Amino acid sequence: MSGYSDDLSLAHLLADAADSISMARFRALDLHVESKPDLTPVSDADTAVEKAIRATLARARPRDGVLGEEYGMSMPSAGNGSRHWVIDPIDGTKNFIRGVPIWATLIALVEDDVPVAGLVSAPALGRRWWGATGHGAYAGRHQAGATRIRVSAVNRLADASCCYSSLSGWEETGRLEPMLDLLRQAWRSRAYGDFYGYMLLAEGALDVMVEPELSLWDVAALIPIVREAGGTFTDLQGRPGPGGGSAIATNGPLHDEVLTRLAPEPA
Repeated sequence: MSGYSDDLSLAHLLADAADSISMARFRALDLHVESKPDLTPVSDADTAVEKAIRATLARARPRDGVLGEEYGMSMPSAGNGSRHWVIDPIDGTKNFIRGVPIWATLIALVEDDVPVAGLVSAPALGRRWWGATGHGAYAGRHQAGATRIRVSAVNRLADASCCYSSLSGWEETGRLEPMLDLLRQAWRSRAYGDFYGYMLLAEGALDVMVEPELSLWDVAALIPIVREAGGTFTDLQGRPGPGGGSAIATNGPLHDEVLTRLAPEPA
């Protein structure tokens, strides 16, 4: 398979290194945690994972830039290409520091501002998900033991399982009531949070995942996986791509209704 095969293979190697670092620090009694300026936590595992990924990319992809949650943007050391990698070393840091196993390293490749490949590695769950444009979406413990994944065919909100990270963000953005109404109309609702809801969506285990506030590193790796699994991914205004700072991800048939229910009213 051509296209992004080499990039996906590299992403798996990056994830192997990340997993070895993060698992060694998971539930460690001497884990060091600080608060960032935005008051979100960062552990020594977050910084160590990002440093390791950056070091490998500097050697393997010197023509690509790197954007990471902890250390920002680094321009390519060779040339001035249109590609850059987007890294969230540990998505779900609050889970990580409390010993909850739902956290992951997110690795994305972006070309001309479009996420074209993504990998999510959740070593405490023993599972990875990955996908790239034209390659399909897969899940398994590793690349050699992959199963192709696909979103559900549910086409009524009354039959749908809806997921979200928390309700506080919807309250802070003034859209709590529309969000609660959406959940009331759904068959089932759960707050799995962070990357996990999107990956369950890509596997067909649930049908809708929504978040009101996100950063690029939170979603860049998720978008290719969801889309290659047959899903739809936009922001709250219905715009494709990761730049809107919010997310509505669905299996496709439900997208317009969810978007209509949650989209902000015109000023």
